[in-house]
Amino acid sequence: MVKLTIDHGDQEELFFDRTGIFYYFSAFFLFMLTWETNDWLIRREVKSNANDSLDLSNGLKVLGINMLIILPVTALLYYVAIFKLNHICQIDADDPWLRFRIDFFRAGLLGFGVILFNLFYHSLKQKKELENKMNQLKKEVMTSKYKSLKNQISPHFLFNSLNTLTSLMYEDRDLASDFVTRLASCYRYILDNREEDLVSLEKELNFLDSFIFMMNVRHEGALSITTHITIDPKEHLIPTLSLQMLVENALKHNYFSKEKPLEISIISVQNDSVLIQNNLHIREQKEESTKLGLKNIKKRYSFYTNQAIKIETENKYFKVTLPLLPKNIKEVTIIKVS
Repeated sequence: MVKLTIDHGDQEELFFDRTGIFYYFSAFFLFMLTWETNDWLIRREVKSNANDSLDLSNGLKVLGINMLIILPVTALLYYVAIFKLNHICQIDADDPWLRFRIDFFRAGLLGFGVILFNLFYHSLKQKKELENKMNQLKKEVMTSKYKSLKNQISPHFLFNSLNTLTSLMYEDRDLASDFVTRLASCYRYILDNREEDLVSLEKELNFLDSFIFMMNVRHEGALSITTHITIDPKEHLIPTLSLQMLVENALKHNYFSKEKPLEISIISVQNDSVLIQNNLHIREQKEESTKLGLKNIKKRYSFYTNQAIKIETENKYFKVTLPLLPKNIKEVTIIKVS
C-alpha cells in the first residue's frame, strides 16, 4: 500500500534508494507504534472497566485517543523528513506541502485501519476467551454440584445419623421415629434434585428444616438454628444445597457446647437476598481451611448472575449473603468470570 502511493520514476529501485528505505522504515515504525499503543490503551480500558471487558464506547474511546497520539507523531515525522532532512531522505517533490499532506493523509488512513483491525482482533480474542471460560465454568458447575451431592450422601454423614438414631431408640422411640422420617426426607430431597442445579427457596428451606431437626437432636442443646424469611420463597431460586452447605460449614469450623452454643440465623434481606450468619467460636484446625464450600457456591452462582456473594466478619459474627435468583431465570448472563 505504501509502494502504490509513492510516486517514483524508477519503480525497480524502490526497495533500494533512500526514499524507499525511509518510507518503508517509517511505515514499519508507525505501524508498530500504533499497534503497541492500541494494545496499551485496550489493557488500560479493560482494567478500569467494571466488567473487565471492552465494549463499543470503550472501543471508540481507544480509537480516538490513539489517533490523537499517532497523528502528531506522524506529522512531526514527515515534516522533519521533507523539510529538515530531505538531503538524507531525498524525497523529490515539486510541492513539498502537497507531498507532506499526501504522506500525512496516507499514514493517518493506514493507522486508522490498523487500529480498527487491532480492535477487531481483540474483540474476537475476548469472545473466544469468554467462550472458553463459559465451557470451563459449565464443567466446574457440574463438578461442584455432584461434589456437594456426594458430600451429603457420604458414609460419614450416614454413619453419624445412624449413631444418633441408635442412641435414640433406647432413650426416646417417638423422637427416633421422627428422626428416621427426617433422615428419609433429607435423602429423598437429595436424590430427587440430584439433576437440578437450582431449586426454589421453599424447597431448600423445607429440606433445611429436616436437616436442622437432625442437627438439633444430635447436638442436644449446643446448637440454635433459626430462620426468618419474610418473602415468598416460591418466587425465588437458589443453588441446590447451598444453605445446608453454609450451615454445615459453620458446624465444621466452630467449637460449640451447651455452655457456648452455636447460633446460626437465616434471614431474608429486603427482597433479593438471604443472609446466613453465625457467632464465632473458631476451633483449632490441624490443616488450613481450603474454603471449598464457599468456592463451590461462588462458581455455581457465577453461572447465573453477576451479583457477588458477600462474605464478611463483623462483631464476632461470620456472615454470608446469597443473592436470590428469579424463578424465571433460564439463560446464563455472565459478563465477568472470577
